[in-house]
Amino acid sequence: MPAVGDCIKMLDSETKAVETPEDHAEELRLWLRLLTCTTLIEGEVRGRLRQRFDVTLPRFDLMAQLDKAPDGMTLSDVSKRMMVSNGNVTGLVERLVESGHLDRRTSETDRRVQVIRLTKLGRAEFRRMASEHETWIADLFADLTPKDVRELMRLLAKTKASAQKSAVRRKP
Repeated sequence: MPAVGDCIKMLDSETKAVETPEDHAEELRLWLRLLTCTTLIEGEVRGRLRQRFDVTLPRFDLMAQLDKAPDGMTLSDVSKRMMVSNGNVTGLVERLVESGHLDRRTSETDRRVQVIRLTKLGRAEFRRMASEHETWIADLFADLTPKDVRELMRLLAKTKASAQKSAVRRKP
């Protein structure tokens, strides 16, 4: 994944759309703007996590989910929250169990189900990463005023609702 500086030098899809607006509807330009922002911010966060902590974003995300659930979560619940397959979570879990960051046990109510949770080491390391992560995110949005943030949140909520309605209408 290129660093932010490299992303700025690349000609992204949004820039291409702006250069030839007659070829793109406003909704497409909006989609490309959202995608460009997401890619730029995610790439920066991925790079900082790797450089500062030698951790991947999926590993950080898994630990974040478990930090919210002190009693642990099933693999299936983690998969749903992270919006990935059980198979994707299994590999992450294996590595985190081996490194001492996660504890895995069989569910007391269903022997077929595994429950995972952060160990003391895992929780301490995650919270150290999360603290820096919060600072990075604030830095990435530093040029937005509190009013800008509220307005953007309002518009993104409206966008999310619109996309969800469309997905429901599309289902048979």
